[in-house]
Amino acid sequence: MSKDSSVKKNFAYQMIYELLILILPFVTSPYIARVIGADGVGNYSYTYTIANYFVLFAMLGIKNYGNRAIAQARDNQDKLNVTFSNILFVHIFVSLICCICYVVYVLFFATEKIYSLIQFSVVLGALFDISWFYFGIEKFKLTVLRSTVIKIINVICIFLFVNDSDDLWIYCLIMGLGSLISQMSLWIVLRKYVRILKPDKDSIKVHLKPMIVLFLPVIAISLYKYMDKIMIGMLSSKTQLGFYENAEKVVNMPVSIIGSFGTVMLPKMSNLASKSDNKTAIIYISQSMRYIMCLAFALSFGVASIGQTFAPVFWGDKFIPSGPLIVGLSFTIPFMSYANIIRTQYLIPHSRDKEYLTSVVVGAVCNIILNIILIPIYGAMGATIGTLCAEISVCLVQAFVVRKELPVLAYCKEAFIFLITGIIMFCIVWNIGHVMNPSVSVLILQVVCGVVVYGITAFIIFYRRKDNMLINILQKLKRH
Repeated sequence: MSKDSSVKKNFAYQMIYELLILILPFVTSPYIARVIGADGVGNYSYTYTIANYFVLFAMLGIKNYGNRAIAQARDNQDKLNVTFSNILFVHIFVSLICCICYVVYVLFFATEKIYSLIQFSVVLGALFDISWFYFGIEKFKLTVLRSTVIKIINVICIFLFVNDSDDLWIYCLIMGLGSLISQMSLWIVLRKYVRILKPDKDSIKVHLKPMIVLFLPVIAISLYKYMDKIMIGMLSSKTQLGFYENAEKVVNMPVSIIGSFGTVMLPKMSNLASKSDNKTAIIYISQSMRYIMCLAFALSFGVASIGQTFAPVFWGDKFIPSGPLIVGLSFTIPFMSYANIIRTQYLIPHSRDKEYLTSVVVGAVCNIILNIILIPIYGAMGATIGTLCAEISVCLVQAFVVRKELPVLAYCKEAFIFLITGIIMFCIVWNIGHVMNPSVSVLILQVVCGVVVYGITAFIIFYRRKDNMLINILQKLKRH
């Protein structure tokens, strides 16, 4: 088992990796918002979301299952070769079918044919996606370095070649090719870690069933992660979708930071589960809950408090409606964080796939019903309410199904103090933005005040609890 220091390094690498996936559209979004407008952003979001649905089917639950299976087999090279080869065969076969189906969709059903055809590069990228293998063997640094270079090139290309609303197709092409090249680059060094063998029919069947089981929650999650965008485009307007798309980009940044920790811990916890080392696993979960929930409430109330200032400053006055959407979506962060820990550190590592599936199905049903009712009336805000209710329901169901194995109420009680701290920070930062006109200086002032208020309060809380990590950090600082 890797040392604790490796968890910190892998978390840092994975956090960078997840942020890079979002940092490109986020950093360039002020420029893109002004160049192609809300309607153009909405058109991109609509066509990309549909293409991404084909990607979800192409991946067939492999992100979580492949990560877990590789982690369980990595201590035996022969077993690793066999496991990877059989999963890879299923992945390639399913991905090719999805590529063909997407081409049929573009030719006969797509309304935005040019943009949809360009988005084929996104679907094709799924065919080459083997990041799950590197995550399983905990080679996070490799994926980060390659993605970093490609993302930087993407940013440069956007500023060079996307100059007006007629260049939307160029923007789609840059984004799609960047994703495709990033996935293909991971194959260059693959032979250093694993050999591809001839697949075995019986072994393929062994992997296929759990892959499908883990694929079902992915589809269920997509119903309130991606379907809401399609529903906004269909039941409201592309402009409303543009407001929602940008608001979601802001909230996805902190969500990715927290989600990256779950990705790092999944192979480690799967490895512990295969050894029946429940004692160590419980320790990891307790520590994760303490630090992640502290971070979750900081990010949630911090983003919510600056949302109304951030939207017009970052994207211009035309995107003022994105402000309230940022506020609403940011309150999903604590619920997503709590559920992420339970899911990636207990349910999936212990193969509790049915319970995981149940939770996300409940969330999906809740979201779709609310979207159908609220989007025609409230537009993007209706989808925001549906997403918040979905995340709350998923969190509650997952907490309920593990209540006998994990002290879920104790976790909540420990996190309550951070909820109070977040509310205090929110009130202070929100009022600063409320009494002053939106500007870059006001936004910076809000961020600084939020960091200071929450940071000092969290430090006092951990110090009074004599937290081991904080004590160790202070002792190291004293030595220097």
